[in-house]
Amino acid sequence: LSLRFQRRFLAARPLRSLPWPELEQNLRAAPDSSLLRDILHETILHPLCVKYPPSTTYRRCFLTELIKKHESTAAEPLDELYDTLADVLREEESMQCYKNYLLPTGDCVTLSESTAMISGGTTGLITWDAALHLAEWAVENPELFRDRTVLELGSGIGFTGIAICKTCQPKTYIFSDCHHCVLRQLGENIHLNGFVLEPGVTWSVQTESQRQEVEAKNCQNPKLVVAELDWGSVTEKELVGLQPDVVIAADVVYDPEIILALIGMLQKLSTCRADRKAPEVFIASTIRNPDTYLLFQAELDKVGISWQIIPAQGNSNFLYDVQPNVTVLQLFI
Repeated sequence: LSLRFQRRFLAARPLRSLPWPELEQNLRAAPDSSLLRDILHETILHPLCVKYPPSTTYRRCFLTELIKKHESTAAEPLDELYDTLADVLREEESMQCYKNYLLPTGDCVTLSESTAMISGGTTGLITWDAALHLAEWAVENPELFRDRTVLELGSGIGFTGIAICKTCQPKTYIFSDCHHCVLRQLGENIHLNGFVLEPGVTWSVQTESQRQEVEAKNCQNPKLVVAELDWGSVTEKELVGLQPDVVIAADVVYDPEIILALIGMLQKLSTCRADRKAPEVFIASTIRNPDTYLLFQAELDKVGISWQIIPAQGNSNFLYDVQPNVTVLQLFI
């Protein structure tokens, strides 16, 4: 069984607090099927996963592995387990699935995601590891976001921002991206997690007057906005309406061709605040190609943007298939 199931599926505290090696040992030693039934109802048959099911492939693999574990014991067969697998096998494969991420607060972020790494001509319809790491770091440092306006560049389908909104109490959170499919899915995921976007201001950059109007109407905390931002074409005048105190981004340094546009965007943001005070900037990156990452740092140096590496967090709230090489940079724009 994958260790991921403890975070993505397991929802009941009695089992969630039990380390998986000990849980597996207890399963082998169990004289009957009661523990297996508990696992089944706290994972695949948990109400959260029934309402928002993970991918058919994932559930099939999970159940198959669970059956193998069970058949290696002397316990009686559990019909409910085989019936559940039969139901999953009858389902058609879908290009969309749900993933449920449990936060340290006990709250949950539920996302509709693509089952394909590339879909609709973009890689932005799934959650990438740097977004998980950035959310972990944010949850450990809520004071950086509390009662402040946060702008996220390249929000994708929303995991980091929704996690911050649920745990860090920002005053205003501005999600942004540029791909129409990503923006559509982002909006759906924000609503899926119980937040409300003001009508008429979604998918476009707001002017200063529009921002003030939204804040006057919107009594929820935090106030949420989705902005369509093309780093290469957006102007400083258009950015004035955002007024961010903090700017964050995850997995935006992956292509040498967009690095200059990203840095240009940061330079525009450095002067867009009414008080002329530059926002604090934090960027999380998975280092897949060291040359691209070094190029980003070199281009920052060229334009006089200094940076420092934020030490890694000790806690891991979200589990990964393979621990990636992720760093968080603080930029001084």
